Amino acid sequence: MSSFWSAWIIVLTLGTLVVLIWLLRWNMKNYTHIEEGQEMDHEFDGIVEINNPLPKWWTYLFWACFVWGFLYLALYPGLGNFQGLLGWKSSNQDVQSLEESRQAMEQAKEQGLIVEYDRAVRDAEEKYGPIFEAFAEQSIPELAKNEDALDVGQRLYLQNCAQCHGSNAMGGPGFPNLTDDAWLYGGAPEDIKHTLLNGRQGNMPAFGEQFSDKEITELANYVASLSGRGVDPKLAEAGKQNYAVCAACHGQDGKGNQQLGAPNLTDNVWLYGGSINKIEETLHYGRNGVMPAWKDILGEDKIHVVSAYIYSLSND
Repeated sequence: MSSFWSAWIIVLTLGTLVVLIWLLRWNMKNYTHIEEGQEMDHEFDGIVEINNPLPKWWTYLFWACFVWGFLYLALYPGLGNFQGLLGWKSSNQDVQSLEESRQAMEQAKEQGLIVEYDRAVRDAEEKYGPIFEAFAEQSIPELAKNEDALDVGQRLYLQNCAQCHGSNAMGGPGFPNLTDDAWLYGGAPEDIKHTLLNGRQGNMPAFGEQFSDKEITELANYVASLSGRGVDPKLAEAGKQNYAVCAACHGQDGKGNQQLGAPNLTDNVWLYGGSINKIEETLHYGRNGVMPAWKDILGEDKIHVVSAYIYSLSND
C-alpha cells in the first residue's frame, strides 16, 4: 500500500473515533436549561417527555469501546502500513508470503474441484449414459409420447433453455415461443434437432440508411397490413412499392422463408413486437438473433431428448 493511502486510512480511522467521542460528550451535556428528571415542554397523546440523561451503563460501554479501539489500533496491525507496537504479523508471516500461500491454496482448490468435477461427470455418464442411448434409438415423434423421456427432456430444458425461452417455453421479446406453430426454421423433428445441435444466426438487415424516416413509416404500415392489423391505408399503399427489398427474404406474399429463418409476416406473430413503432425500429436498425449451438455442451443423445420435449409442446 502506498504511503498516501496508508496515511489516509490512519487519518480517517482516528478522525472517526475522535468525532464519535465528541458526539458522546456533546450528548452528555444539558442544553435544555431544564433540570434532569424534570418534565419538558414536549407532550403527545398525554405522554410528557422527561429530561433524562443517557443511562450510566450505556455511557460506560461507549467509553470502554473507545478505549478498546485505541488500544487495539495501537498494539496490532490494521492502520495502513502501521504494524502495531507489538510488531505482530498475520500468522507470523510477511504480507508477500501470505499472498503466495493464498494463491497456492486457490490453485490447489481449483485443481481439486476440476478433478472432482471430472469424476462426477464420469460417474453420471456411466449411470445415465445407457438411458440416453436407449432414448436415442427412438424417433423424436415416438419419444414425444414417452412420459419418462419427456420428464427428462423437461429437466434438461429448464436447466439449459428456460433462461431465454422461459420456464413455460412461451418465449419473450427476441426469444421465440416454442409452444405455437410459428417456427422460424421449421418445426419438424429434424429441424428442431438441427437447431439445437448447430444453433442459428438470424440476420435482419438495417434499412435506416437506405430509406428516409417517412419511407420507413410507410413500409412499416404496409408490413403490418399483411397480418390484417389496422393501419393507415395511404401510408400502407405508399410503402408497398418499397416492399421489394423485403420480399427477397420474406416472399412477395410475406409468408416468410424457413430456409433463411425469415419470419412469416402474415400470421400476426411478432418476435420483437408488432406495433408500428416496433416494426419501424426493426426496419431502421435491423435485428440479429443468435441461438447458440448445444452439440458440444449436451451431446447429441441429450439433445435428442430435449428435441422430443420441445416437439411435444406444439404437437399435443
